[in-house]
Amino acid sequence: MKSKSWFVPLGILSVLLVAAGGITFAITGEMGNLPVSLIWVGLLGLLLFFYIYFPEIREFITKRSTKYAFNTAIMSAVFFLIILLIGVMSIKYKTRIDLTENHRYTLSSQTIKILKSLKEDVEAIAFYRSDERTRQAMFDLLSEYSYHSPKFSFHFVDPDRDPSEAVKYGITSYRTTLLKYGNKQEIVGTESENKLTNSIIKLINKDVKVIYFVKGHGEKNIESEAENGYTQFKEAIEKENHQVRDLMLLSAEKVPDDAAVLVISGPETDYLPGELDKITAFVKKGGRMLFMLDPGGAPGLAKYLGGFGFEISGEYIIDKMSQVYGANFLMPVVGWYYKNHPLTSEFDLATFFPIAGSVHIKEDPSKGSYDLAKTSDKSWAVSGKLTKDDEEFNPDKHKRGPISMAAVTAVEVNIGGGSAKEGPEDIKTWGKILVVGDSDFTSNKFLKTAGNRDFALNALNWLAEENVLISIRKKEAGQTPLMLSAVQGKIVFWLSVVIVPSLLLAVGVGVAARRKRSA
Repeated sequence: MKSKSWFVPLGILSVLLVAAGGITFAITGEMGNLPVSLIWVGLLGLLLFFYIYFPEIREFITKRSTKYAFNTAIMSAVFFLIILLIGVMSIKYKTRIDLTENHRYTLSSQTIKILKSLKEDVEAIAFYRSDERTRQAMFDLLSEYSYHSPKFSFHFVDPDRDPSEAVKYGITSYRTTLLKYGNKQEIVGTESENKLTNSIIKLINKDVKVIYFVKGHGEKNIESEAENGYTQFKEAIEKENHQVRDLMLLSAEKVPDDAAVLVISGPETDYLPGELDKITAFVKKGGRMLFMLDPGGAPGLAKYLGGFGFEISGEYIIDKMSQVYGANFLMPVVGWYYKNHPLTSEFDLATFFPIAGSVHIKEDPSKGSYDLAKTSDKSWAVSGKLTKDDEEFNPDKHKRGPISMAAVTAVEVNIGGGSAKEGPEDIKTWGKILVVGDSDFTSNKFLKTAGNRDFALNALNWLAEENVLISIRKKEAGQTPLMLSAVQGKIVFWLSVVIVPSLLLAVGVGVAARRKRSA
């Protein structure tokens, strides 16, 4: 038995040799001569050790304690195998819950919709150093994109290790991602879903649509940064890969031919007959119009739109529901949307319209005439000048909600195109008119309120026939401060500064006194 003791170090050394061979292979990445030799010598040593100590090993295995330990090891192995299988399955069938306020770790419905609509492959090449702090964030973001579309792929390139790739694509800085779509390319500079999605939109859109805003009658200014200005709205439209221009309709010969949509937003004075004729000619050629009219402003336009079936009475809408959200009663909340129209079929965000009026049209599917958005039954409409008495509903003088805030119709346009053989049939197309009873909901002050931005952008995209862009967009991540009341502040102070420290002090004194007494 004493002679056998010399072979104990052999067993330990054999295990170390096998481990050393495995570590060498892990470091070098190749099963060369050195790791093979170490593993082979280690295995031979273990074989010799087991042969010499076979009686002792057999006796050890037959012990009851060994059997119990072996059973425990098997159960532990099965448990860890189950955990491993769950982990593997969760990679393919994953479900996540994003509890952040703006869902900053979840792709927006617009991004997912665009990814699912890809007709050609989009390749993303991310140029990041291997030790770049933000590399993982970009990897997670690109992984989400590729998860939602098999046509989106990505890979990372370290410019320090592979400078030829950076030179090939003209990349001169780190944290840069190149998107390739056919022969087109776009560059994204940061780990931002909004910027990444906007770049994809630019790649897949063949044409850049032009949105014109009419000016000259007190309309909202697209260059104004004041609270009632439209600079933020303009920027949001441009991010959808559209161009935004203003138009002095009075001096223009006609609405420009490249106009995808013509917007009239909050005019304070009426349009001249010549201007209305230009608008009519634009619509009857298949043009698209968005009217955002405030109650009491430009009554001539209300009469003009009546010729297309719209009922714009100039009534003010009062909604006590808005006070629940911290707004005043003159800012009606819209939560009902017509679900059989592509503009509002998937829209479910509340929208707020400060000082708004009613817009209604008689439903007519043959003309595409529908009320698209309505207030709740807690609202009512007030005709004429507002008074203090109008703050409470009076069935004798007020019209109870729901009240329509937005309506749409289509104007049939015939374009001769039939051949002699086919008969004198015409090719039909449609002009579209969308009217909203407020122009302030897209101003700098209210654009980011609830669903205002998404509703306005979806309206423009539907009019411009960019239906793939109709969705809910990603909200910008921002700070989420914790606001405490005076009482809550006192509770936090007393708990953290007085109560908990004093309890710990009392326990410490008690333990010390008890030990001293027992000693």
